[in-house]
Amino acid sequence: MTTPSAEVTAAGVTDRLTGLVRALRAHGFGIGTGESVDAGRALEAVGFADRERMREALAATLLHQEGQRALFDRVFDLYFPASAGPVADETAGQADTAALRERLAAALAADDRSALARLAGEAVGSLGGYGSSPGSDGWSSYQTLARLRPETLLARVRAMLRDASALEDAGSQAPAFTDRLTDDEIRRRIEAFREQVRTEARVRVAERQGRDRVARRAVGGAADSVDFLLAGRAQLDELRRTVHPLARKLATRLAARRRRAARGRIDLRRTLRGSLSTGGVPMRPVLRRRRPGRPELVLLCDVSGSVAGFANFTMLLVQALHDQFSRVRVFAFVNRTDEVTDLIARGSSDPAGLGARILAEAELTGWHGQSDYGSALGEFVERYVDAVGPRTAVFILGDARTNMTDPNLPAVRLIRDRARRVHWLNPEQPSLWSTGDSAALAYAELVDMRPCRNARQLGELIGRLLPV
Repeated sequence: MTTPSAEVTAAGVTDRLTGLVRALRAHGFGIGTGESVDAGRALEAVGFADRERMREALAATLLHQEGQRALFDRVFDLYFPASAGPVADETAGQADTAALRERLAAALAADDRSALARLAGEAVGSLGGYGSSPGSDGWSSYQTLARLRPETLLARVRAMLRDASALEDAGSQAPAFTDRLTDDEIRRRIEAFREQVRTEARVRVAERQGRDRVARRAVGGAADSVDFLLAGRAQLDELRRTVHPLARKLATRLAARRRRAARGRIDLRRTLRGSLSTGGVPMRPVLRRRRPGRPELVLLCDVSGSVAGFANFTMLLVQALHDQFSRVRVFAFVNRTDEVTDLIARGSSDPAGLGARILAEAELTGWHGQSDYGSALGEFVERYVDAVGPRTAVFILGDARTNMTDPNLPAVRLIRDRARRVHWLNPEQPSLWSTGDSAALAYAELVDMRPCRNARQLGELIGRLLPV
């Protein structure tokens, strides 16, 4: 059982709770006043003796989605830290590192959670401090982990576990798959320890710089606020899990817009004609009814390099929204363009492998593997321009970096002239649109170009820009 620090159990718990709620709201959590009151009552019910019970009580009252839990835990550790353990002498040299690694290996082999927590604090205190002032200017989890190198303990921990297993079951020989399972479990324990080190460093920095500041700047945001160009594999996996909830939300929003639009606009001529019976006063407005119908959608996606994650997520989102359109066609390109509509439809059962399937099965590259917007746009116009018509909304996804090739502006102009609307979603920030080989500003003179750096922005843009 972990206990909160003495300061947490004092009267300042209200300030810590409101600070926690404020930090979670800053990261996009929808927490209302009633939920904040419920959280306070939950803390009153479970008490302050068991920190993990406090964590679970607050999670149950404040969270709405499973994907919010990881961020919640990081913020909770800042506002409700564990009892401070003994801090090692920050002047300890490399001579103590070997002993610390040996103790860490033993704790990992035994899966001793309390010992691992103490070792995380000791490691940050002895290896993570930096600066020249007494007590250190700050603490770095990166510096701690670089010096301690827990990931290199895999073989040592495996040997300890084998020795323990040999004592229990002498003469037996574990199969190869058992070794793989053991290695996976050791890696999980090492990663959990690495996260404990990160938490310990954040807590110490928060004590110096203020919890609110660290919670805002040093805690990674929710998956839907992570920059597409910076997202790692785990964050992209989390994003893919948000596709269907986001699609349901957008479908509801689009249906509401469609209902409002179906009522139509005022027909001024017929309204004035009808007002003759009321002395020229337009008492009964006449509306010009819209014909019911659903728009067509075309996606043209750059799937090269770092923008591939952005394109793949958007393709999955549009596929989940396909019922909102009369027709959806998806095209991918690197330096050649190919239609991948069927690949997207078949890929709903394995979204993680979508990008690899597109690159393997579609013809997207010619004699080189670099993106070439001019050639790709030219091939789209040559082979697939019939996909664009007066009822079509076209979304082009990409960073508009041409590798110094011809951007082929006439092709974009032709697409614009044929389509109902054309929107270009660029995952780079606007300040970079005029740098290097970017042709974004040239394309922006022809079509509506908007920055789209994370899933939250993407949802807002699609909900606002799609025609009804």
